[in-house]
Amino acid sequence: MMEGTNGAWVGNLKEVISTMMRSLFSGVAGLKTHQTKMDVIGNNIANVNTVGYKSQSIVFADLMYQTTQSASGPNATTGAGGINARQIGLGVKSAAINTAITTPGSTQTTGNPFDLKINGDAFFIVNNGTENYFTRDGSFYVDAAGNLAMTSNGYNVMGWQVDPETGKPKADTVSALRIMDSANLTYPAAATTDAYISGMCDKNDSDINSTSGRNMNLNFYDALGYSYTAKISVHKTADDGVYYTQLDDILDSNGHSIKPEGVDDISRVARLGNTIRVSSLDAASVNTNVAKINYAQETVTGKGFTAADVATVNPAIANPAGAGATPATFSSVIYDTDGTTIRYYVDNNLLYDTSGNPVSSATIESFEVAGTNYTIAQLEAQTLDGQGTSQLDQIFGNSLRGLYGDDYANVVQSFKIDDKTGKLMITEKTVLGCKLTYNTSNGAFDNIDGGDSVVLDFEAAINGQNLGNFSDITINFSGTTQQNNGGAATLGANKGTLESKGALGCGRKTGAMSGVSISQNGEIYASYDNGMSKLLGQIAVAGFANASGLEKQGDNLYSATQNSGEFDGVGKDITSDGTGSITTGALEMSNVDLSSEFTEMITTQRGFQANSRIITVSDTLLEELTNLKR
Repeated sequence: MMEGTNGAWVGNLKEVISTMMRSLFSGVAGLKTHQTKMDVIGNNIANVNTVGYKSQSIVFADLMYQTTQSASGPNATTGAGGINARQIGLGVKSAAINTAITTPGSTQTTGNPFDLKINGDAFFIVNNGTENYFTRDGSFYVDAAGNLAMTSNGYNVMGWQVDPETGKPKADTVSALRIMDSANLTYPAAATTDAYISGMCDKNDSDINSTSGRNMNLNFYDALGYSYTAKISVHKTADDGVYYTQLDDILDSNGHSIKPEGVDDISRVARLGNTIRVSSLDAASVNTNVAKINYAQETVTGKGFTAADVATVNPAIANPAGAGATPATFSSVIYDTDGTTIRYYVDNNLLYDTSGNPVSSATIESFEVAGTNYTIAQLEAQTLDGQGTSQLDQIFGNSLRGLYGDDYANVVQSFKIDDKTGKLMITEKTVLGCKLTYNTSNGAFDNIDGGDSVVLDFEAAINGQNLGNFSDITINFSGTTQQNNGGAATLGANKGTLESKGALGCGRKTGAMSGVSISQNGEIYASYDNGMSKLLGQIAVAGFANASGLEKQGDNLYSATQNSGEFDGVGKDITSDGTGSITTGALEMSNVDLSSEFTEMITTQRGFQANSRIITVSDTLLEELTNLKR
């Protein structure tokens, strides 16, 4: 009996020892797992201010079990019930360490245009030269090579380059974004190709009714980006609602005319519209040989010849302009009605008799031109063409030639000599310009040379002199009206098209890069001081089916794993799914919640403390066991 009792006691003692050993190891496992949890908490708190850091959390799981008795089912024969299995746990283990990778961190505004924050679940793609990594850290800068790179490690930010044919990002394999490439530092110049005239054409405007007309300055560029000013004028005609506009001059940026040497008329350099005839104009007046003879005490009828004729007729005459000079300095002579006797010599717009004495009391009343005698009244209707042109040129010297150049005969159609001033008055002429017409009933624009626009047509060079790399400029007048504005016209010239109000065809100078901006979809634009902008590339982002499966690599970097899904090498537009965007001038901070971390720290401390008590108590039990024998 004693022997059986002793055997049971010994068996129970073995069970006690085994139990104490299991509890010791369970306590050790608890200490280890809680220490691991404390490591995770400590790492979270350490990275509370790390850009783009994603907090982690640990999940525990029971380790394993020792089954001392298996479960048995109910016995229908004996009526005995089933018995559950007897299992003794052997501790705890770390089941998983999770990353709150989809939880956004707070936004920190920096004002740096290259600091970027991702809104959504995507990742920036960066490359160290051999391998792609992924990050939420958008703290970027431009390195010495012009590449967009991470400030922490210099890894290049990856994206899509601009297709030169379409001017849009080409969504193929990602590559480093070199935004400060030499080709991007400047924006090329372009010649002006379009312009428009706006405002009101008031027929009572004093400038429009003057000799010089209403002046407008059109500022434009050539293909090299040099600026010029085309001076265009609008003139009233005798017909109501009818005007003409002409090009008066073209000045460079220094205010100098671009007319080549020896070219008098700007129409030799550029042409605006077609040749039109303008009537009833007091358009110009010049002093002539006649203008200095103001007294009607003597009537002279004569015939004009060139200065060369003077030498052949009377080479001995003294020169009133200076002793010893030859008669060839006279501009012309006037013969008597017999056609052979010299009556007067003409020099410097004055008449001299055959002795060289100035005649100041005579008025030329008629001339013989090409065999026909013309009175002053008849000269008012005289047209400068045929023989009449050359003979009248001899009478009036170079007065018209100086005003209109060598083609004056094709410009001046008729003239008269003013009775009071003795000046030559142009009454009808042809201009290289455009006929501008308005509807007289409502003042609406009708046409200019039959359409809405005219072309300012440039020659490539004049007399071998390069004038500039101009493009023809189409000038639209349809935005103008003829209206009463108190006698003040508001006509003005503008670069660009009428529809876009200058956005197209206005031309530009060469532009230097003045700034860089990044849009919400990652497109990078450069702005230039000539008002232009240029797409430099687009930041591509990566998305993963299981972002939590990414593997941390340090330096705020992740790499793809089998459980995260592979990166396809192309990436995506962050706004393509309508849920993501990029914010510039801001960074995503850590998503660590300190209040939660401190709470977890407390529970971890208590858990660690409790597991240490398991070991302490188990050790006490073992000590009691060893004290059985005194």
